[in-house]
Amino acid sequence: MLPADTHVSDVALTVRDLARVAHFYATVLGLDVVDERPGSVRLGAGDDAFLTLDGRPDAASAPGTTGLFHFAILYPTRRDLASVVQRIIGLGHPLQGAADHLVSEAVYLADPEGNGIEVYRDRPRAAWPMQGHEVRMATDPLDLHGLLAEAAHPDTWTTPAGTRLGHVHLRVHDIPAAERFYVDTLGFDLMQRYGRQASFMSAGGYHHHVGVNTWSTRGAPAAPEGAMGLEWFRIVVPSAAALAAVRASLEAAGTPVGSENGELTVKDPAGNGVRVGTQG
Repeated sequence: MLPADTHVSDVALTVRDLARVAHFYATVLGLDVVDERPGSVRLGAGDDAFLTLDGRPDAASAPGTTGLFHFAILYPTRRDLASVVQRIIGLGHPLQGAADHLVSEAVYLADPEGNGIEVYRDRPRAAWPMQGHEVRMATDPLDLHGLLAEAAHPDTWTTPAGTRLGHVHLRVHDIPAAERFYVDTLGFDLMQRYGRQASFMSAGGYHHHVGVNTWSTRGAPAAPEGAMGLEWFRIVVPSAAALAAVRASLEAAGTPVGSENGELTVKDPAGNGVRVGTQG
């Protein structure tokens, strides 16, 4: 079992048109550019980056493969969520959907290269409905008009401190294989299943840090190396001892493990890149 304060901290995407995609995140979502260097831009809230964009003009699209379903930006308050949604609508960028998940309120969109994004806010944990040890989530209609009524004036709102990556949701080829990796090997808790096509996993009782689904990718191959889309996402554990335990579990399962800058690098069974470290 992973320590309760394990979380996901950041995600990296390969994009074909770096300037266009970076402009979208800075302008439409209002994220701050934390670091910019040739071929790469890191964005987030203030000095805390949670999104890395790596430009690769020759990157190929890879339809019909596993990869990113969406990454989810968690805002501190309902007012902040309302304000970013108002910003998105005001700039004319289309929304793809919205939902009340009982534990959270969420709005969905995509960046200019089709990478899925969720912007959301959590309800207080004490209000989350539970079924035994599993959290109960749903996809109910969101009161979008009620949400937008709480938005700050667009001239005064900026991305607040504390905005961060809340979870990632992945397209995988097989749910049992994904659960064996994320639950049995990495040590996340299984929080909910949606039939045989989606599962949600977390540490510390959170509704989910990692979601997986096979809605369009059951049996699908992994994207080729260097393709557009997800490069990796990072899981942060609180100590060197916890990191060593993750390595030991991966090795015991026969999963190839690399190392870079003191963190573990690995692929899940669907080919999605995962990094595990102690900072982020």
